Parts: sequence; structure tokens; C-alpha cells
Amino acid sequence: MIQIAPDKRVFALVQLSCIKLNMSDRLPPLTALRAFEAAARHMSFAKAAAELFVTPAALSYQIKALETELGQPLFHRLNRAVSLTEAGRALAPGTAEAFTMLMASWRKARKLNDNGVLTVTAGPAFTSKWLAPRLYDFAQQNPDIELRFAAGLRIADFDRDEVDVAIRFSVDAPLDLFSEPLIDEWLTPMMTPQLAETIEEPSDLINQTLIHDDSIAFVPRPCDWAAWAHVSSTPLDTTHGPRFSQADHALDAAMSGAGVVLGRVSLATRALEAGRLVAPFSLGLITKAKFRFVCQNGNENRPNILAFRHWVFKEIAASRAFEAGRNLVKVGADASASTQMR
Repeated sequence: MIQIAPDKRVFALVQLSCIKLNMSDRLPPLTALRAFEAAARHMSFAKAAAELFVTPAALSYQIKALETELGQPLFHRLNRAVSLTEAGRALAPGTAEAFTMLMASWRKARKLNDNGVLTVTAGPAFTSKWLAPRLYDFAQQNPDIELRFAAGLRIADFDRDEVDVAIRFSVDAPLDLFSEPLIDEWLTPMMTPQLAETIEEPSDLINQTLIHDDSIAFVPRPCDWAAWAHVSSTPLDTTHGPRFSQADHALDAAMSGAGVVLGRVSLATRALEAGRLVAPFSLGLITKAKFRFVCQNGNENRPNILAFRHWVFKEIAASRAFEAGRNLVKVGADASASTQMR
């Protein structure tokens, strides 16, 4: 019989305990945890299977294997539904958070590989009226970069969304992100050239249809027709006229000859350059909100993003010609404007 010295016996017991601890702390297969997370989030095996592109039987097998390894059930199987057991409720929050963090890290790692694709998100109006008409120019100057647009008003989450750059229109700069002011938005009356031939004074707008752009109503002291009428000392009836929730729709209505819009110049630049719209008065109202170039901190100098930044600022500088000779007034500021603004 082999005798083990006391110190060696203690060492062997500690070693055995470590082995047992390591085995108990070993994570189950990632596919099984992913199946559980999806099923717990949807509270449906069928919906989880559809999300993961597997059959319900395959997903059920993964969860059953997870329960076997855990030694207890994670779901109560009902006739047409499932619910979490106590063990399932204990496991669900951690797996959801873990997969969210894992996906965010994976996306960050993928973005480090500049593969020539740059995804930009912006509001629908800015995308259609500013970005899209200039896309050809960017493509000519940067043939190795493929631009992808994601138009929408939802604020992008750079950790979760497949987005590199956001163009945001807001009063305040976003926190914890790289943010660079692009455009100080201002508005002025716009109309077709044909209608402009009949307009000489602001008072000539009294009998015209006023088109309202409500997309900017969220700004404190909004730049609307009532504000423009006040600053220009023009007794306009601003309670009537068609209203649009999207700025590009309001501009399109004006270009069709439906009336006069208090248009956002950044979005109307191409129409003004082409002569489809005319801005006959020098008075313009500056908003408190502005467009900003936004990306994750540290990504502003990535080659693709840097090229896009330089191009955007170059385009903006070229479009500022419409500010020359204008009387731009901040809404709410003490200012008076002459009615001789032709």
C-alpha cells in the first residue's frame, strides 16, 4: 500500500477540488445558449427557430440538451405556449446581456476591416434632398468606397446597428460620440419662378397659400410662418394652408406650384441652384437646431469615414453661396427687418 505524505494528500485534494470546480464552471455549447436566449426572448420555440434559421425540432433539441446539462428544466411546456421556470428566469437576463455585448463586439471588430463599404444613416428628407443628388459626385471622387444609405428618423445605435456615420439634426450634440457641426439650418420663403414673378413685397404673400413644414416644430421657438411674419412685420394669416410632417414633402409641394413654403435651405439647395425654386427675400430665420456629423469616438479618422467627412464639408462650403447678402435672424432675438427684402 502506498502511503501519501500529509502535505501531498492535501495537495491532491486541492487539485481534485479545482478540477471539479473547473468542470462545474464550464459553459455549455454556445449554440444551445443562443437557442435558449432566443426562445426566452420570444417566449416561443417557433419564433426563435425562425430567427435562428433552424427547425423547431432542432431548437427544441438544443434546449433539451442544455436542460440535461443543467440538471433541471428551463421552460414549462404548455399546450400552445411556454413559460420560464425559476432556473430559466435566473439564466435569461445574463444570456440576453451576454449575446448583446458579444454582437456589439463582433460588429466593432468587423468595422475595423475597411472593406470599401460605408453605411450612412440620415433623416429621409436629408437623404433624398441632400445626400442622394450628390451621390454621383462622391462616387466619382471615391470609386473605391461603396456608400449605403439607411434613411430613418430613429437615432442609430453604433454598438448595435450596422452604421458607420450618422447625419443628425438636433438642438444638442450627442454625448459620448464624435460630433462635428455641419450646417446651421435657416429658412426663408420659397416658391416657383412663375409665382415669384408676382411677388415683390412680403405683403404680396398675404393672398398666397402658405405651405407649412412641421418637421422642425420640435425646436424651441420654432422657425415657422408665424415667426417669419413677426420678424418681417407682415400680417400673414398663418393658421391656414397645407401642413407636412416631412420637409422634403413640403418642398415638393412648393415646386409643384401649390403655394409658398418656408423652406429649409440645406434641403432646397439643389432646387434653388436648378431654378426649380426661388427665394426672393433676403430675410431668413436661423434655427436652434443644426445638422451634425456623428460617428463613434476614434473612428473619425478611419480612411473611409475621413474621406466622407472631407467630401461632406466641401459640398457644404460650396452651397453656402445662398447665405451671401441675406439678413439671417435668430428666432427670439431682438431684431427688426425691413419689408424691402426683394
